[in-house]
Amino acid sequence: MNSLATQLCPCGSGLRTVRCCGLNAAALPPADSTRHLVPLVERAVQAHKQGAIETAERLCLDVLEMAPDRPGALSVLYQIRRGQGNLSAAEALLRRVVSFDPNNFVATNELALMLMGKGNLGEAEVHARNAIRIAPQNPQAHNLMGMIMTEAQRPRIGEYHYRQVLELSGQRDPILLANLAWNLKNQGRMEEARTLYEESIAAAPEIKQTLLGWARLEEADRQFAAAGEKLDKMDALWPNDAGVMMSRAVLLGREKKNDDALGVLDAVARQNPDGKLGPNELLEKGRLLDQMGRYDEAFADFAEGKRLARELSGHQYLDQHALELTNRLKGFFVSGRLRTLPRAGVRSDVPQPVFVLGFPRSGTTLVEQTLTAHPRIAAGDELPLINDITGIMPRMLNSPLGYPEALAELWMGDQRAGLDNLRDWYLQKVEQMGILTEGAAWFTDKMPLNETHLGLIALLFPESPLVHVIRHPLDIMVSAMSNHFTHGFFCANALEAAATHYMRVMDLVQHYRAEMALRYMPIRYEEMVDDQEGSVRAILDFIGEPFDPRCLAFHENRRYARTASYAQVTEKLYDRSRFRYRHYREHLGPAIEILRPAIERLGYSVD
Repeated sequence: MNSLATQLCPCGSGLRTVRCCGLNAAALPPADSTRHLVPLVERAVQAHKQGAIETAERLCLDVLEMAPDRPGALSVLYQIRRGQGNLSAAEALLRRVVSFDPNNFVATNELALMLMGKGNLGEAEVHARNAIRIAPQNPQAHNLMGMIMTEAQRPRIGEYHYRQVLELSGQRDPILLANLAWNLKNQGRMEEARTLYEESIAAAPEIKQTLLGWARLEEADRQFAAAGEKLDKMDALWPNDAGVMMSRAVLLGREKKNDDALGVLDAVARQNPDGKLGPNELLEKGRLLDQMGRYDEAFADFAEGKRLARELSGHQYLDQHALELTNRLKGFFVSGRLRTLPRAGVRSDVPQPVFVLGFPRSGTTLVEQTLTAHPRIAAGDELPLINDITGIMPRMLNSPLGYPEALAELWMGDQRAGLDNLRDWYLQKVEQMGILTEGAAWFTDKMPLNETHLGLIALLFPESPLVHVIRHPLDIMVSAMSNHFTHGFFCANALEAAATHYMRVMDLVQHYRAEMALRYMPIRYEEMVDDQEGSVRAILDFIGEPFDPRCLAFHENRRYARTASYAQVTEKLYDRSRFRYRHYREHLGPAIEILRPAIERLGYSVD
């Protein structure tokens, strides 16, 4: 009979479930009672070093059957399963090593690296931070933290850790220099990045990822000829490399050579074993087809790219998590409670945030690029700070409750200044990020879906302008299908999920507006296109700044926008994306039924 007590764990470790993922740690025997197993662990370690894998595996399984918490045996079995390509078992075993031996630097660092490779940056950061706590002078720990922070769109923090590696190691490793160059590129510091790429290539001229990163920098900085030269060099060194070909297709698309770009992607598909493209290549092909007016083909590629992305990443819309959060926010932020809660004071000694709100792909990058062409408005880009505050709030308010319920602590006599402290934490982080520029009175924060926390923002910054970019919901759905993003509980991985999350967020915004006073301005993307100057003047007047004609030439703003829209905002304002959904009307049926209430409430129609 196959019972829980006898069946092998589904993770593939080779252990029984009750000794693996179903382990009850509270029932483990005292460590002293299993000391006699230490020689077996040592034999397993030696066998593994000598390549006697079967012997090492058998010894580990025997030890862990009797003492499932032996880190040495868990570590060896982890290495065996990883070597066999059994990544689910490897991850489960490595997690157990870290759980039972929390000061094990190697295991902690390796778990962070594994999680980063899976795209689980939030949990990877937790373990990377712990690795630095364990070994604060270890360059490897800082290097991994630099990689994670850069990938998590927090490049200033990543830069700090990369520079710690340079200081601690005393060496200018070419790969590290290339990583730091990519980080600086993501901050828009293109010349500094170029200098580092030059140094890295001089020391190691044939590292593919370094050359590829440099080519992508040139493409992002609109230096198309320079990007082409780098890709030509790579073609000579690595003919028919898929990554190089993908970058070539992107470059050709930027140059409006769509037929040539499609030809490159078709060549990528032909050299793949299954004759097909991966998720990123499919979305790029779909975007090219869209530019060429081949809309049915484009949507087919968008849909297949999303399906493959779900399959490969395992990321599905976290429906219940999203529903629970929105319900809790609606339940807490009600007028009766808000009348008795304090507000943070307004700091007059530092620039203040302008929150550019909106669903991903709604036009927020266009608005930010427009505003930050003004000399008194600095570019903050996508700041994670409001979301970070929701995580640290219980600790800073000394509350046993989570967000938003922890805000109830503000009624306590010793927490009346709690919002001021959270506000100052936010502003301190902004200063540390180097966002503020000379002469700036404002800085932008355009983290997508910040409107989810509109109530919290209004408590922290009651006089800050809230500029909410509104766009036809179906246009947003087309853009969500044609681009990858993880904001909103992975809602963009499927059409119906994106529509569902859009409705939840917009209902939440409507709730906030009904329950509390907000310095709120909705601005329609379509109005920006139809009457650019009138819209810009209205937004600047709302903020309290005089009109500046440079805002109309936002495409000349040389800052690098770290979003999927980085290419579009380097072009003059165009109207080809307005009501783009009409080309995809027959493909959007499921989303239309979900979105119809919002479409009508916002004054749009479905043509």
